[in-house]
Parts: sequence; structure tokens; C-alpha cells
Amino acid sequence: MTKLLELKNISHRSKKSIRVKDINLIINQGEKIALIGKSGSGKSTLISIANGSLTPNEGDVIWKGSHINNISNIEYSKIGTIWQDLSLIEELNVAQNINCGALGKHNLIWALKNLLGVLDKGLCQDCLAAVSLPKKTIYSYINKLSGGQKKRIAIARLLRQEPEILLGDEPFSNLDPQLSKNILNLFINQTNYLRIKLPETILISLHQINLINNFNRVIGLKDGEIVIDREIHNVNQSEFDWLFNS
Repeated sequence: MTKLLELKNISHRSKKSIRVKDINLIINQGEKIALIGKSGSGKSTLISIANGSLTPNEGDVIWKGSHINNISNIEYSKIGTIWQDLSLIEELNVAQNINCGALGKHNLIWALKNLLGVLDKGLCQDCLAAVSLPKKTIYSYINKLSGGQKKRIAIARLLRQEPEILLGDEPFSNLDPQLSKNILNLFINQTNYLRIKLPETILISLHQINLINNFNRVIGLKDGEIVIDREIHNVNQSEFDWLFNS
């Protein structure tokens, strides 16, 4: 398997506590990984470090053989992330926000044109269809949408980015269970009726345990350390109970 992302000897501390400790993790192309653990176990910290937005106190993050701090902007755009903080631009319409996902592929002139009107309308509508929003939503402004709709726009923006890997920090919070399953199925089974390329590799942190059977690998965090890392069919219910209840 082709190694995409590697976390080597990662530890990170805040002023009050250790957030993650002695993390060694290899993510190979095509893997679908669920990251699970109680709140405060270090999931968000691990995603932030893997994404390159948080520099750990110790250790290195390697993307395709190069340190993540040394890769080009184009290469960095191949790492897509959905945060709990959606970082949508309230003053722009939906299409303009979705197109922000493609900024890494275009020049400044394209970015300025995106601020003036709707670009690549068809691609934006494909992204909306993938998250079960009507095509006409492209003209709506973010500040007029519900929390669940904003979450779907953030996922649509990531689709527009066309990353090679998807890192998600609880991307299905604020979505109803059936919609969560539908969007996850899009990524897991690569059900691609769109004109965009879906990420083949995913690492998503979850609270919804009912969704993990869709993944082929599970990583469990407890007190900042990896305590489970194996294929989903080799993890039993008692281990899940211990991870979340002890």
C-alpha cells in the first residue's frame, strides 16, 4: 500500500495537560479510518496535528515522504479537513463559499472573480447534490442558513477541493442520522455520480458509534494515547465499552 500520511513520535502538551502522547500512525492510500474516543481524549488535537495546522511539541508529520512544513501549497491542498468550527464566510453566498475549496488550484484573478459572482456553477451544484441540498441553494447567503445546512456546505466545500485525503473532526455533528449515513456512504463506497474526484482516504473522528462499521480500520484514543488500532472486525463490543465508559 502507498503511504500517504505518517505521524512519527508525536506528543503535544497544553499548559494544563498532555493532549496526545507517543503517537505513531501510518495512513495508507485507500484506508477508511474511524477515530474514536471520549471527549477530551485527544481526537481534535490529533486531527489538527495531522492537518499541519498545529505543530506538536515533539515528533514529525510526514506527507508522501516530505515533512508537512516543507510541502508546496498545491500539495498541501491535497489534504482536506472539515472542522467543528466550519470557518464559512457569512457575508458570501453558498457558491462563493464552496469555491473557496478550490482556491489552492487557482490564481489570484480567479479568487477575485469568485468574490464578484458565481463561478463553476455546475460543479458547485454537484457538490450540493452530494450533501442533499437543492441546486438553488448556491445563491443563498450563509448567514441565512441553519446550523445543519452550514455543516453540509462545509462538506460541499471540501468536495470542491478534491483532496486526496479527508481529515474530519466530527463532521457529522448537527446532521440527522440518515443524512450522516448517506454522506458517509459517499466517501466510503466512492459512490461518485459527480464531476468531482472524491478523496480515497479518510480519517474521521466520530461520536456516532453506529457509523463505525462502515470503516475498515478503527483507532481508539484514551487519555491522548492510541490504545486500539486494528481492522474493524477485530474490535469487540467490550473494547468499545471500556473506551467510552471507563
